[in-house]
Amino acid sequence: MLKKLSYITLFALSLVSVSCSDTLDDINANPNATETPLAPYLLTGTLKQGADLYWGSTNNFDSSLLFVQHWAKIQYTEPDRYDVSNTSFTSLWNTGYATLVTDLNTIINFPAEQANSNYKGIALTLRSWTFLLLTDAYGSIPYKEAGQKVTPAYNTQKEVYTGLLEDLKQAQSLLNASNGAVTGDLVYKGDITKWKKLVNSLRLRIALRISDREPALAKQAAIDATSDAAGLLSSNNDTFKFTYISSPQQNPASAWFETRDDYRISKTLVDKLYELVDPRLPVYAQLPSDASVGKYVGGANGLSNSDANSQGFAKTSKPGTYFLTSTSPAVIASYSETLFNLSEAVARGYISGDAEQLYKSAITASFNQFGITDATVIANYLNQATVKYDASNYAKSIGTQKWIAFYGQGLDAFTEWRRLDYPVLKAGPATVLDGQIPARFFYPGTEQSLNGVSYQAAVAVQGKDLLTTKLWFDVK
Repeated sequence: MLKKLSYITLFALSLVSVSCSDTLDDINANPNATETPLAPYLLTGTLKQGADLYWGSTNNFDSSLLFVQHWAKIQYTEPDRYDVSNTSFTSLWNTGYATLVTDLNTIINFPAEQANSNYKGIALTLRSWTFLLLTDAYGSIPYKEAGQKVTPAYNTQKEVYTGLLEDLKQAQSLLNASNGAVTGDLVYKGDITKWKKLVNSLRLRIALRISDREPALAKQAAIDATSDAAGLLSSNNDTFKFTYISSPQQNPASAWFETRDDYRISKTLVDKLYELVDPRLPVYAQLPSDASVGKYVGGANGLSNSDANSQGFAKTSKPGTYFLTSTSPAVIASYSETLFNLSEAVARGYISGDAEQLYKSAITASFNQFGITDATVIANYLNQATVKYDASNYAKSIGTQKWIAFYGQGLDAFTEWRRLDYPVLKAGPATVLDGQIPARFFYPGTEQSLNGVSYQAAVAVQGKDLLTTKLWFDVK
C-alpha cells in the first residue's frame, strides 16, 4: 500500500513539475519579441555596430589614430606610449566575430523567403569588410572556419585577402536591383547600384593590399574591379558612411568628448597642414580655448603624463567640431580613397589612366568632403611644389595625401601608412618600443586560453604576438 501511494505521489509531483515548467515558459516568453530574427533588423544593427566599432574609442582614437599621429593624448598617455597589453585590443576581435560576423552569417544563411539575394549580397559585402578590418589589424585570423567551429583555425593573411576577393565577386553576383527591395539599410537606403559600386571599390582596396606580395594577382584584381559594369564609388554622394542622430545614438567621438578631455589633434598633423597651407586645418582642429594663443597647436605624441599635461589643456587644439557633433558621420569608404587607389593602380601599371590627374581629383574630393569647394583655393593648393604629384615616388605623394585625407579613419590610415611607408613618422620620446611604432594589434589574451592550439599555430607562421611584428602585406 505504501509503495502504491509513493508511485501516486511521484506521478502527481511530475504533473505539477510539467505544469510549472509550462507556466514558467509562458512567463519567460516576451510577447513583443520575434522568435525568428528579421533581415532588416539585423542589417540595421550591423551597420550601427560596425560604425561604432570603426569610429569608437578602442580601435580608433585610443589606438590607431595615435599610431598614425592624427590624434595625441594630453592625459592618461599610456596608449600613446604603446604601453598596452593583450587586453587592449579585444573589442575589434570580440565585436567583429561575436556580433558582426555572426549576424551577417545569419542573413547569408536565411532561406530565400526570409532574405532575398540583395540582403545576402549586402551581408557578404559587410562581412568581407569586417574580415578585412580584422586581418589588417591582427594578421592571420579565423576566416574560413569563423562561425563554424568553437575553436576555428586561423588563415594566413594571404589566404584571407584572396578569399575576400572571391567573396566580393560572389557579393557582386548576388546584387541586382531586380532581385527585391531592401529595408533597414541606414547607409544607402536600399540603393543597390551604390552597394555594387562599394563592392568594386573594396576589391580595388584589397588589390593594393596584396600588391607588394602578389603583383600579378593584384593587377588582375584591379582590372576586374575597374572593368566591372557596376563601376566604383564615383562621387562623394557614393561615400559609404553611417550618419548618426542625437544622443544616445550619437557619434562615438561626440559622446566621448561630452564627458572627457583626453585627446588633442597631433602636432605632427598640425605641423604638416601648416607646412602645406592646407585649408582642411580649421576643419580638422579647433583653436585652443585660450584665445591668446591665436593659432592651432597640436599635442605631441608619446609623452609622459606630466609632459603631456604641461602642454596646457587650454593652449592646445581639440579635434575639429566637424567630428564631434552628435550627427558627425562615420566615413568608412570614401570617394577620395577610391580615387587615390585608382591613381596608385595606374602608377603601378595595373590599369590605364592618368595617375597625376586621379591624384589631384582625390585631393579635390577630400576637400569637397569636408566642405571646401572654392576652385581657386583648391587650385592654389594643388599647384604647390610640396603637393604636386611626383611620378618618381608615387608612394610618397599618394601616401602623404592619403594620410591627411584619412583623418578620423584610424584603422585604414594605420594600414595604408604601414603599406606605403609615408609620411615618415617618429615615435615619441616616452614610448616603450625602442623607438618603433606599432605594426599590428595584439591578439586578445582570451585566444591563448580558449583557442590555444589555433593561436599557437598562427603565431608559429606569422611571428611572435608582438606589436612590432610586421604583417604579410607590410613588406618594407
